[in-house]
Amino acid sequence: MAAEANGFRLHRPGVGDGRPVRAESAEPEILDDDAVLDLSTDIAGGDVEDTLRRLDAELVGLANVKRRVREIAALLLIDRARQRFGLSSSRPTMHMSFTGGPGTGKTTVALRMAEMLHALGYIRKPKVHTVTRDDLVGQFIGHTAPKTKEALAKAAGGVLFIDEAYYLFRPENERDYGQEVIEILLQEMESERASLVVIFAGYPDRMERFFSANPGLSSRVAHHLEFTDYTHAELMGIAELMVAGENFRFDEPAHSAFAEYLALRMTRPRFSNARSVRNALDRCRLRQAKRLVELHTPLTKTDLITLTDRDVYGSSVFSDSSVFTDSSETREGPSARAPA
Repeated sequence: MAAEANGFRLHRPGVGDGRPVRAESAEPEILDDDAVLDLSTDIAGGDVEDTLRRLDAELVGLANVKRRVREIAALLLIDRARQRFGLSSSRPTMHMSFTGGPGTGKTTVALRMAEMLHALGYIRKPKVHTVTRDDLVGQFIGHTAPKTKEALAKAAGGVLFIDEAYYLFRPENERDYGQEVIEILLQEMESERASLVVIFAGYPDRMERFFSANPGLSSRVAHHLEFTDYTHAELMGIAELMVAGENFRFDEPAHSAFAEYLALRMTRPRFSNARSVRNALDRCRLRQAKRLVELHTPLTKTDLITLTDRDVYGSSVFSDSSVFTDSSETREGPSARAPA
């Protein structure tokens, strides 16, 4: 039916609300003014809800980011409904800025955003092409434009994710070719709005300077999402999700030990939120494997899936703390709190 051609089913009182099969039509008929359109039967809306549920399952916290993603989804869903009634309006701009520290979920959200925008018909492909300065800026005259256009071609129909975007702008170097990249991006972001979404990502303070120095670029970015650092409790939740996802578990002492580990690690340089949690768990698995092999005894399933406090306290993070009461102990050896 014509009303289903845009992924909608007309509301009919008394008729079941089972999810319809997506119908194909390039030019659906315009609905009458007195027609009723049920948003809950939009197939794309169902796909978006699936994506949002995945986002909630994958990422702990980030309430403000998830709220903005849902707002964008609602905007595009309503825009689809308006089109069914022949209500024309300008195409919403979806270029974005993701600001936050490392390991705060920016790449994951970009991937889910691409899926959502594709489901709602805003982009043709649910893909993200990730680049950095090295992928865009050439080393000699005439090299930058081809590199940038190649990256844009690979991202066409989807999302171009520019990580550490502020490195494109180096005002201290008059001969730097990063400004050429910015000028090309400005043109493409305006002329290819129907087929490309650009997401700039990086640390908040540097991104602020980047946009301040390039007001033309800033004016084309409609959505600024801030990814705040995770709290200790959120990082523990992330650790538990990661451990369960790899078919491991903490025993109670290990859970307490990892909480202590995080409290120490968060104060150290180069802490990268969820990324640091994953790295720490990988090292816990290494220490668990070494411990189990050195037992020289048959192993049970419980042995294979359990991470103990000894696997956590082996971290070098504890070597400068009060955890070690015997200065002769190495960081690979048993701790005072986790006897052999």
